[in-house]
This record gives sequence, structure tokens and C-alpha cells, in this order.
Amino acid sequence: MRTAGHDANRRTSTGLRAHVVVRRPAFDLDLDLTAGPGEVVALLGPNGAGKSTTLRALAGLQPLSAGEIHLGDRVLDRPATRDYLRVEQRPIGVVFQDYLLFPHLSALDNVAFGPRAHGVPKAPARAAAQSWLERVGLADVAGARPRALSGGQAQRVALARALAVEPRLLLLDEPLAALDAATRMDVRADLRRHLSAYDGTCVLVTHEPLDAMVLADRLVVLENGRVTQQGSPAEVARTPRTEYVARLVGLNLFRGHTDGAGEAGAAGVVRLADGGELTTGRRVAGEVFVAFAPSAVALYGSAPGGSPRNCWQVEVVGVERHGDLMRVRLTGRPPVLADVTADAVADLGLQPGARVWASVKAAEIRCYPA
Repeated sequence: MRTAGHDANRRTSTGLRAHVVVRRPAFDLDLDLTAGPGEVVALLGPNGAGKSTTLRALAGLQPLSAGEIHLGDRVLDRPATRDYLRVEQRPIGVVFQDYLLFPHLSALDNVAFGPRAHGVPKAPARAAAQSWLERVGLADVAGARPRALSGGQAQRVALARALAVEPRLLLLDEPLAALDAATRMDVRADLRRHLSAYDGTCVLVTHEPLDAMVLADRLVVLENGRVTQQGSPAEVARTPRTEYVARLVGLNLFRGHTDGAGEAGAAGVVRLADGGELTTGRRVAGEVFVAFAPSAVALYGSAPGGSPRNCWQVEVVGVERHGDLMRVRLTGRPPVLADVTADAVADLGLQPGARVWASVKAAEIRCYPA
């Protein structure tokens, strides 16, 4: 998306500023969210984290329990002062997970519906809709009803319908979830191109890390109703701070402590919170995270020679295919994931219950402050 970044003052003065608080008997959502013009922010998290509730609150479909939502200089929702802007009054476009196209209307009239609902006469609204269908490459299906459209075409019609009202805020709720894997790749690239040309603010909800990494400028990770990490896709992928994020980006992650003694930047021993220790290639004092890829883990049938710094005995819990490799889940101190070849699985007898040795080079372990 925008690689040069965005001015912070512009983000807060003309973009989205929200403190979303929604309280229910079994759920409590509380997060701060900002997004600037031309910026795509992805809310990423597991099912039940509060992503869709946040989106519904921004759209006006879920009243706040507390907090406030500002879009530019307009207050959309602020319970403390009883300010609330109705759904139809908000300058917002929404693409729902199932698209929710009107089945009795053509693609053209689906896109024209928004402008018509905002008081634009029929002819200009249909002309604007035709222009939007051309922009998303669907001019040739303008007369088709939703049931005649492919999943990718329906997604683009839904996007055109949302953008046809020229919204200042675009909300995308799992916009690629209804697509098969083959279609998703093409539509993802298409959606990225359209979002790059959109100068409004966009909030994307997804549980798919690849969608978030490709489409968003900034990730906000939501777990159990709270923000647990945020940053650029590269920052989040490089320095995960929760087990959920580590799983998303495919890393082994542990929290621990180092006394920081010795030469700064030199190798240091991290004592892990759940037992065991790891030597890293770079010393960081105090509470730290250590992370390394499953591909960095070597497995041996017996203790390897040469006394590598990080070597410990583990037990195989399970083995599953992972792309061209096999991912081995191992318990020990610490427990790890290892990616090995199918030949290695056979040669080492990596079946559940088998005991082997794991080794990781200190230089392969990333260490950063917790």
C-alpha cells in the first residue's frame, strides 16, 4: 500500500479515531484504533476476538457501551454525550463477508443502489454505477443478476457498490473468505490495486494472515477484546509478541529473562519462563522474547557431536505435511516445531512418542525486548 507512511497529525485530524468499548455478559471489547486517509489498517485475530464487533460499531450497527468514534471532525458515536449518527448518515461503505448483493437487482442496479439511497436521481446514479463497474473490470456483466456471477465477480460488485457512495471510511469484513483458494489469489491482487487507488480510510477485518500482510499498511492484532500487538506487517512478522501471532507467522516463540551480564551485543543465555534455556547470537538485557523458524531446528537420532550451544532432548507429539516439508511438533524444554524433509521423518523414525535431539544455532535465534 502506501510505503512512505502517513503524517500523524493528518491521520488524527482527517482520518478515523476510535475508542471502541462494547460490554456484554460474556465479552468485553476495549480498543483504541486510528487510521489515516489512504491507509489500510487490518484487524487481525482469532474467532471471537472482537474484530466483527469492532467493524459493526464503526458502521453504526453496534452501539458503544462507552468510548467514542470520530471520523475527521464528525462524532459518529459518543455515549457520554448521547451523540449517535445513524447508519444511513455515516459516510461509510461496507463490504460484508457474504457480499449481501440484492438478488433481484442487476450488478448495475446493485452498484447504483447507494447513490440512489443518498438522493441521486436514477439516470446519474446508473451512470456512476456503470463507471464503477468499468473500473473494477465488470462492464460486460452490468445486466447480470448476482446468481449469475462468479465469487470473484460478486466480490468486485460489492466493492464497487461500497465505493460508489464515495465513502470517507471503507469497512471490509473478511472480503475474501467466501472465495476458493484459486480465485482468492487473483481477487486479492485485484483488491490491493483498488485499495491503493482509494484515498479514504480503510479498515479490514480478517483472520487470514496472508490477506492482512498483502493488503494492509498496518496490522492491529486483537485477542480476547484487547490489542496485543500492532505495527507494519514486516514489524509484526519479525517480532511476534504473542503465541497467536507467532503461529500466524510460523515461528517458535518463547518469553524469558537474561541477566544482561557480559559484552553488549555478544551471545547471551536466555532462561525461558516455562523451563529450559537458549543461547542467542545477540545479548539483550532483562525480559525478552526469543523467536526462530521451524526450519532452523535440526533433529538428530542421538546427541550431536561438537557440543552445539542449543541442544536438548525432545519427544515427537505429531507430524503433518507443511508445504514441501513435514512439520514435526515436539515436546521438551522448550517444546518446538521443526520443519524437516519426508526422508528425515523416515530415517529418524519420527512417530509420536519417539525421542530425538533438537538443535538450533545461536545465530538463527532472534532476541528482542519483551
